[in-house]
Formats: sequence, C-alpha cells, structure tokens
Amino acid sequence: MKKIILLLFVVLGITTAFAQEDNRPENTGDDFSLEGALELFKNSNSLEDFEKSLNQENNKVNNLDLDGDGQTDYINVEDIKENDSHVIVMSTYLNETEKQDIALIAIEKTADGNAVLQIEGDEDLFPKNTIIEPNSEEKGAVQQLKAESNVTNVSNSTTVVNVWGWPSVRYLYAPGYVVWVSPYRWRAYPRWWRPWRPITHGAFISYGVRYHPYYRPVTFRRVASVRSVYYPRRRTSTLVVHNRRGTTVIHKNRRGGVRAVRVNRVRGVRR
Repeated sequence: MKKIILLLFVVLGITTAFAQEDNRPENTGDDFSLEGALELFKNSNSLEDFEKSLNQENNKVNNLDLDGDGQTDYINVEDIKENDSHVIVMSTYLNETEKQDIALIAIEKTADGNAVLQIEGDEDLFPKNTIIEPNSEEKGAVQQLKAESNVTNVSNSTTVVNVWGWPSVRYLYAPGYVVWVSPYRWRAYPRWWRPWRPITHGAFISYGVRYHPYYRPVTFRRVASVRSVYYPRRRTSTLVVHNRRGTTVIHKNRRGGVRAVRVNRVRGVRR
C-alpha cells in the first residue's frame, strides 16, 4: 500500500512539473503583446501617456518578469530621433546597471500628411524579425470595446496604412516637440505604479486576442533607418530566458555583443 501511495506522489510530481513547464511561453517575449502595445500607442496623446498605459495592469499588454522577482517589470519608453524618423524603444531595468530592450516602434514620415509605422520585438526575447504593423484603418480594439456592437468589419488588404492621423504620431511631428526619455530608473518608479504578479501565459494570451485583428505580421522593415539609428544604441543584458524551447543563457561580451548559449532543460526540473 505504501508503495502505491509513493508511486502516486511520484506521478503527481512529474505531472505537475510538466504542467508548469508547458505553461511557459514559446518565446519569452510572448508575455508582451506587440499588437497591444501598438494599440496603446495609437491611442496615446504623448509618449508619457504611452509609458503609463504600458504599465497599467488592466491593459493586459505586459506580463514580463525578466528580473525574476515575482512581479511585472516596469517598462521605460525612450525616443531616438533622426531627421524624419523616430524609434520608440521599450525597455526595462534588470538591476542598477543592466537594461534589456523589449521592443521598438519605428516611424517614418514619408510625405506631408503621411507616415508609416511598425513594431519589432527584440531578438533576445522574440524570434528574429518579429515585426507587426497596422492591418487596416478601421477603429482598433480600444475604440471597439467602447462601441455598442461587438462586430467590426476589418479589411484584409495589404495596403500600407497611413498612421499620420494617430494622436501619438501627430505629437511626435508637432512643432516644438522635445524628444522624450523616461525619467524613471531602477527602483525609482512613479508613485502611481503598482506592480502585479504575472498571470499564467494562457490567460495572458486570451486577453491579447482582442488586439490581433487590427494588426498583421510582416517579414520586412519599412523604416530603413532602424539599423543605423537604433542598433548602435541597443541595450541587452546578461539574463536567463525561460521558455518551452529550452533555457537560453544570454552572454554579453566586453564589446557589447551577445552570444546565445542553448542549455537543454532537464525534464521534471523547474529552473
């Protein structure tokens, strides 16, 4: 009888370990909604407003805990401007000195009254070339949630969407605009911010579905200046990425380059 009970405990332990493992996202960045971030950006009147929206629990855009303290990370927003291009970088501090970029929004004014925009996940957290852009000029998820009807006709056209009418874009190109850099640092956060415990990945994904119809994945960058403007300033950190593909240890060398070392996870052991 004791052997049977012991066997049941062993089976239960293995089952629990697998359930915990399967709850991890396919990629660490999957706990951050790129579509949701674009939606919040679309409806923000400034980059300060955008940063505040990213760090509010009820928007269900951020579920990251990269520093492993059991609470969601505060996301900083910073603008890198060059001529008619802006790169809006979202990042988080992991300690007093190390910072990890999460995603960027690249915007370019292509003509008077015309601008294009994409969001791209950082390759430490997302698969390489994870790029999302607006799918249509229909109203987005935030406006739709306020509407009386739950049905929206979303265009499947591959036409490039002109985002000049977005309040956030008009703000960036307004006369007298001052480049925004978040004033907050490690353990020096705004008084209004209240971190929360990350929810399960499955629950987080279900909340983010509402943003998906208005944005589409693409395989190419429309804003060519991203490589020259952003990459020399890209921030990466020494961290451990936990996901269902295995544990990837990110090592940063003296020159700032990153080398990913794949470590096969032991079944039944939670790291």
